[in-house]
Amino acid sequence: MISIIDYGMGNLRSVEKAFASLGFKAEITRDPKTISKSDKVIFPGVGAFAQCMKNLKGYGLETTVLEAARSGKPFLGICLGLQMLFEESDEGGQHLGLGILRGKVIRFTGNMKVPHMGWNQIYFSSRESDCPILKGVSSGSYVYFVHSYYGIAQEEKVVAARTDYGVQFPSVVWKDHLFATQFHPEKSQEVGLKILKNFGEL
Repeated sequence: MISIIDYGMGNLRSVEKAFASLGFKAEITRDPKTISKSDKVIFPGVGAFAQCMKNLKGYGLETTVLEAARSGKPFLGICLGLQMLFEESDEGGQHLGLGILRGKVIRFTGNMKVPHMGWNQIYFSSRESDCPILKGVSSGSYVYFVHSYYGIAQEEKVVAARTDYGVQFPSVVWKDHLFATQFHPEKSQEVGLKILKNFGEL
């Protein structure tokens, strides 16, 4: 069973429906015991970094998320769920994240329209990606983004794919059993469903 963490923010129903359409049982929950017993965990996100952390702490889920991410079971962060994995964010001041990945989250600058919203391409860090959730996906595929901030990873090896929006930023990160996408696979049509299917089959 797949647990979708409910901390009062995030595109929960769309993620749940996407997995259901693929034949996977996914449950929206904020019960620590349910999350710890699940086979896989989804950490979705829409909204502000600081509020997300506040909600995680308010619902007593911070330790649950950390344990799930370090448990060895497949774990997928989506959008804000990717950003929260880093050590800190500049959004609305300096705020600490979960610190699972080394690096920080910063805002887009320059002449590009913010938020970065709509379809853009993901390019694999090597010619062919061996990242399990990208199996059967082509480098250069279009996926759907909605975000104003992006992560900067200190460890280059965790970046499985990048996207260009005035700057090249990590759009897929991968470390062992831990995966995260800056884009929304549940909104990315065929390519996004393929990514979720790959995750569901891990």
